[in-house]
Amino acid sequence: MNLVTFSGPPSSGKTSIILKTIEALKMRGVSVGVVKFDCLYTDDDILYEKANVPVKKGLSGSLCPDHFFVSNIEEVVQWGKKLDLDLLITESAGLCNRCSPYIKGIKSVCVIDNLSGINTPKKIGPMLKSADIVVITKGDIVSQAEREVFLSRVNSVNPRAISMHINGLTGQGAYELSTLLYDEDENIDTVQGKELKFPMPSALCSYCLGETRIGEAYQMGNIRKMKLGDEDEK
Repeated sequence: MNLVTFSGPPSSGKTSIILKTIEALKMRGVSVGVVKFDCLYTDDDILYEKANVPVKKGLSGSLCPDHFFVSNIEEVVQWGKKLDLDLLITESAGLCNRCSPYIKGIKSVCVIDNLSGINTPKKIGPMLKSADIVVITKGDIVSQAEREVFLSRVNSVNPRAISMHINGLTGQGAYELSTLLYDEDENIDTVQGKELKFPMPSALCSYCLGETRIGEAYQMGNIRKMKLGDEDEK
């Protein structure tokens, strides 16, 4: 079984791209399943079910969705193998723009949209910087010049990745992506012992443990303070 991880900011078009790509994969006889990771709510699983795609969803609740992802990915892989899937896709929203659920040796795809602003690629962090493939969406809404500027910003952040435009509505470009995702010679039996491409943020502070009061008296553990003194004005 192949394993591919999709991530990207919320509402960037991940689910639409995945659905169009699955259509192209099914035309080649590839069986695909999806596991959707999110925080509080998602109805994307309904969309996958309507497309006759085996799907499971996991809601992290108060936990970081990407930490939740890593804690469950081995069980997710075994679920995919139990269904005898050719390809298992995981979808996760990088809500803090800092986390990255990418695993070394596993294909990683970052979905980002043209409408997010030309400086957005610099703000996303390892979710974009360590991706193998970058999919840029909503190009039909902006001009050719805007698409080229945005693409250049993406390439400056991650010059090693394959960058491509895909239309989530028409599916234009989805077939090309499908050829990059599935390799019949690859086989993942387990991710046990594999490593993340990039370490996630680690902090244990009073707010992580449920504190709600504001002020230094209530701040303990891993705390970082801004410098707001006169030296910053010089």
